[in-house]
Amino acid sequence: MSVSAFEHPFLSGLVGDDETGQLFSVTAEIDAMLAFETGLAKAEASCGVIPAAAAERISAALYTFVPDMAGLKKGAGRDGVVVAELVRQLRDAVNQQAGGSEAAKHVHFGATSQDVIDTALVLRLKQACSLFIERLAALEKAFEDIDRAFGSRTLMGHTRMQAAIPITVSDRIRAWKEPLSRHRQRLDVFSETGFAVQFGGAAGSLEKFGDKAAEVRKALAWELFLTDAPQWQSQRDRLAEFANILAMISGSLGKLGQDVALLALMGGEMELSGGGGSSAMAHKQNPVAAEVLVSLARFNAVQLSGMQQSMVHEQERSGAAWTLEWLILPSMVMATGAALRLATELAGNVRSLGKG
Repeated sequence: MSVSAFEHPFLSGLVGDDETGQLFSVTAEIDAMLAFETGLAKAEASCGVIPAAAAERISAALYTFVPDMAGLKKGAGRDGVVVAELVRQLRDAVNQQAGGSEAAKHVHFGATSQDVIDTALVLRLKQACSLFIERLAALEKAFEDIDRAFGSRTLMGHTRMQAAIPITVSDRIRAWKEPLSRHRQRLDVFSETGFAVQFGGAAGSLEKFGDKAAEVRKALAWELFLTDAPQWQSQRDRLAEFANILAMISGSLGKLGQDVALLALMGGEMELSGGGGSSAMAHKQNPVAAEVLVSLARFNAVQLSGMQQSMVHEQERSGAAWTLEWLILPSMVMATGAALRLATELAGNVRSLGKG
């Protein structure tokens, strides 16, 4: 049994999302960390900081590297981060190559644990961002299809939970679709500069590189296809901004879910295929996807306050704030991925909307 519902053996069928979940698997995380270390060696070699031969041997060893997971777990419990043990294992792997003993000392040169962990996170968040942009565009298209089919029909408009005046289906769909267009645009803008490499060394000053510090950082960003920016290890505003976009996406989808659940309650104005059965009442078809959209919206709204709390990093690095961020942000990404999956399924299940 998993503590997280997103990874639970059967609850993940309700609130999980396999494609998003893969980005936070242990394999994806280690692959991203290895990408950092490989990119670092290549960047340092290109700037003349380490020998080109050393970078080649490091790259070759990391390509076939298989971690000792039990060792990583023990190391994380001991050191508070996994990177110290990971780097030890990487150096051993390089050292075991022919001629690797000289190259091994150049593994992780000038970097610190936070550089690896933060950049590995950013690499995966960038993939999640691309996935969510695609899903938002697909969901907008689905709403456009529904609008073409039923937009001229009427719905009873409701204000403050009371019947108001008739509106068109197009009016209701516009309230569902337009926020999603804005969220997609927000993600597009964020993707241009928001996913920045984290590279600061022990205390953020890249002290081992002297006047080559900015050059090496720029080369590393180029290797990883990330934005080049000065170190941000205690400046968490980019991650808080991304989390806010996630909460807005799930919040808008929660509004969709709430509306659909109410339409199902009133009956007569919406027909859906699918739906959930009842173990006690065979005649029921419960609006499960709509209900879960509401739950995920509220979940992310609560988590967002935690991301704001995790911005409070004391001095040059905070173990407490950083750990809090690890607990919160992956779950917010998962909730958003699940919400987009469910909303797309829900839109695809609309068979009739409004009264013709």
